[in-house]
Amino acid sequence: MITTFSLQQTQLEESLDKILLPPTDPNAEVQEIPPYRLVYVNGACPRNYRVYKAHSMIGVIFQHITHWSNGVDSLRYAKPIDAAVGLDNFMKVARVSATATEQSLTEEELLDKEFDALTNEE
Repeated sequence: MITTFSLQQTQLEESLDKILLPPTDPNAEVQEIPPYRLVYVNGACPRNYRVYKAHSMIGVIFQHITHWSNGVDSLRYAKPIDAAVGLDNFMKVARVSATATEQSLTEEELLDKEFDALTNEE
């Protein structure tokens, strides 16, 4: 005998399997918005989507009843592509900022590296 609870639990487990599928899975809920691919993750309102560009995930955006958002700014976007572009731009700026704050090697450290490279050849 199948109880309602066990049936609901089975349906929940099946739906969890579906929403965590990779974007290459034929059963994944995917929206293609070149050059981005949105893959449904979970949620009712907001619905959460992983955003991929090429083969890399760049972040998550959210579909609300009236708008889209990306979690990195307080803007409301009318279309998913705008939220994805905003997220992508943020990630580019964050990478540039992180690279700019890294300290470059001193002249002495550069000479040490060059010396090590010359002396470690076989």
